[in-house]
Amino acid sequence: MDVAVVGATGDVGRQVCTQIVERRVLPPTARLQLVGRAGGASGRAVHGLRADLVDAYDEHAPLLDVAHSPEDVTADVIVVAAGLTPPARTGADPDRRVLAAANGAVLAEYADAIARHGSGHEVVIVVTNPVELGVAVMAERLGRHRVLGMGAWLDTLRFRRELAVELGVRRHRVGGFVGGQHGEDAVPLWSTVRVSGLDADERARAVAALRRGRTLDALPAEIAAAKTELARVAAEDMGAAFDLIDTWPADLRLVTRPWMTHQSGAKTPAGTASATVDLLEVILDGREIVVAGQVALDGELDGRLAGPTGGRGAPDAGPFRGVLGVPVVLGPGGWTRVLLDDLPDDEARRLAHAADGVERMVAATTVPRDDRSTGREQAGTGAPVPGASTATGDRAPSARGGAETAWVATVHGLDQPGTLTALTGVFSTRGVSFDSLATEPVDDDGRAGRIVVTFRATPRRTRALERAVRRLATVRSVTVEPAPGTEFSQGDPAR
Repeated sequence: MDVAVVGATGDVGRQVCTQIVERRVLPPTARLQLVGRAGGASGRAVHGLRADLVDAYDEHAPLLDVAHSPEDVTADVIVVAAGLTPPARTGADPDRRVLAAANGAVLAEYADAIARHGSGHEVVIVVTNPVELGVAVMAERLGRHRVLGMGAWLDTLRFRRELAVELGVRRHRVGGFVGGQHGEDAVPLWSTVRVSGLDADERARAVAALRRGRTLDALPAEIAAAKTELARVAAEDMGAAFDLIDTWPADLRLVTRPWMTHQSGAKTPAGTASATVDLLEVILDGREIVVAGQVALDGELDGRLAGPTGGRGAPDAGPFRGVLGVPVVLGPGGWTRVLLDDLPDDEARRLAHAADGVERMVAATTVPRDDRSTGREQAGTGAPVPGASTATGDRAPSARGGAETAWVATVHGLDQPGTLTALTGVFSTRGVSFDSLATEPVDDDGRAGRIVVTFRATPRRTRALERAVRRLATVRSVTVEPAPGTEFSQGDPAR
C-alpha cells in the first residue's frame, strides 16, 4: 500500500515521514508521497526532504515521490498535516477559532481533490488542527468511516503514560481512553481504565487513588487555574513549571503538560507523529484494533451522552450527529464501530460539553466547497443528489462508480531492477488484476523499455492508477486508453 503525507515539510509532517521510514512501516517496494505546495517554501523543501531521507535510510527506504498540488495526491492512506500551527512561545495561547478559519480552506481544497481524483477507497488520518474540523470536512466529502482524527489517540497515549508513571509500571500495561475534543476539552474516560495484573477490585482502588476524590466536573476550572499558575512560574523558571505539573493529578497533567511543552517553544511534533504512525501501522497491517479517534458520528452515542444537567445530554435530545473523539475499532478500510459502554454521569456531561463545543466550532467555520467533487447538489437547486455523501453518510460519493471497462496502459520505464515490481505493486494494492502484461524491446540506448498492460477497472479507479504509475520514480511516461473495440460512455479516457 502507498502513503501520502500532506504537509510533509512541516514540523509534524517531517516527523511523520521520518518515522514511517525509520520504523520500516512501508516496504521498499511501496511508495511514500511527500506533498508540498507549488511555488512556496514547502514546494522546494520536499525535494530536499526526499534527498535527506534517502541519505539516511537508503537500505530500507520505500520509493519516495514528490507532489506539489492537491490533484497530485494519490495513495491508499493519506495523512493530512498541512496548514497553520499555533505559535510556540511563552504567553501564546492558541485560539482554535483562528486555526479553524485559517485551515478550513486548506482542508477543503485537499478533500475536494481527493474526492474528485482519488480511487474512492483512501483512508484519511487528520492531524491538522482543529482536528475535529478536519474530520468534518473530509468525512462530508469522502464518507465518514474512511476518516479518522488522531487527536484522541494522542491524548489517550498521554493519559496512559501519566497513569503508568504514577502506578510505577510501563505504559503498555495500562489501558483506557480519552474522548471528546482534542485539547482542553479532552475527556479522560476513567471508566475505561484497565491495568494489567489488577483484578476489578484492585483496579477500582487504584483508580480511586489516582483520582484523589475528584470528578471531571471540577476539571475545567482546575485547568484554567493551572494555566495561570504555570504562566507565572514559567516566567521565572521553566523547569520549575514542569516540576509543578508533576505534583498534580493524572487527568490534570494530561492537559497541562502538552500545553506547557508548547509554551516552552519545543512544540510536540515527535509525540504527535508517533501517535499518527501508530494509527497508520494498524491500517496498513490489516488488523482490527480498538483505538481512540475523532470520527463523524451518526447516532452511535445515542443515550450515552445523557446526564442530569440537560443541554446536549438531555434525555429528550435527539441522536448526536457530529464529530467527537471516542473509542473505535480501526482496520484496513477505516473505522467500523464505536466501542463505548454506558458512562458515569461526570464523563457523560463532559462528553456532552465537548460535543457542543465541536458543533459550535464547525458551524461557525465557513469552509468553501467545490461541488464538482461529489455532485452532492444539483446546479441551481440545492437539492441533494441521491447516493451523495453527507457528513453522516457511510460511503463516499457515488460519482466514483461506473461500470468496469477494458483499458490498455503503455508504460515507458527505466530498464532496471524494481521497475516491474513497482508497477505491479500499484495495481495489486488497488485490487486490480492484469488481463495481460507484455514487455517490448529496450530503446534509448538500452536504458528504457515499454511495458504494455491490459486490465479492467472503473474510469475513476483507472485515473487513480494512471496517476500513481506516473509518479513512480522509475517511470518516464504512461498512456492509458480504452481497449480497442471497447464502448466507452463514462467520460473522457484516463489521460
